[in-house]
Amino acid sequence: MSISTIPSHTSKKDERTIMPDSSRIPHQADHPIRPPQPRGQVYSRADAIVGQTFSMRVIDPVADLDLFHGWMNQPRVDIHWDLAGSREDHADYLRRQAEDPHIYGLISAFDGEDTGYFEAYWAKEDRLGPYYDAEDYDRGWHGLIGNPKMLGRHRTLCAFRSISHYLFLDEPRTRRIVGEPNAAHPHMIRYGEMVGYRKVKEFDFPHKRAALLICEREEFFRHAGF
Repeated sequence: MSISTIPSHTSKKDERTIMPDSSRIPHQADHPIRPPQPRGQVYSRADAIVGQTFSMRVIDPVADLDLFHGWMNQPRVDIHWDLAGSREDHADYLRRQAEDPHIYGLISAFDGEDTGYFEAYWAKEDRLGPYYDAEDYDRGWHGLIGNPKMLGRHRTLCAFRSISHYLFLDEPRTRRIVGEPNAAHPHMIRYGEMVGYRKVKEFDFPHKRAALLICEREEFFRHAGF
């Protein structure tokens, strides 16, 4: 399914530059040096189907703590994220994330109303990296809709398209975006397929059986209709 957009969309790089293709050695694998985490709003796009503007900004570990804490303690979120806990637990989670160069959190909004939380990561040094032949600039993401008013098929598809669009715009060398939803949740896999992802295989994490989804840059833009 393609999506029609109302011009325009933006991806703000916050004075970041494309990092040179040099490597360091982390715990898991060689990979390029990653750019600093972005700040502020990174993406905005008017969606003609939903009739609203979808945007994303980098999470503020202090200002957004109560929002993050409330969403993670919703039972329907916790069943997938397993992050229910105290404010102190969540403050520590966001602090550690801010110190990790391979991942950062994003708050999404529709027409400025906070809606969901996403984590954008570099796949090669992520937990997913050892389970497939990861390329240097593969990206991946996790996401949730925390605002119950914003649940629904069209907004979910808009979110899937938009986070994928952002990741392709953010790094021109990214050829693939990957995902690892629970293999027991076919609706999430179907949403991915509707925006250009394909299921490659199933595999076992220590905590779940997952489906490996891959979205190729060319396939995404054929589906997206931007």
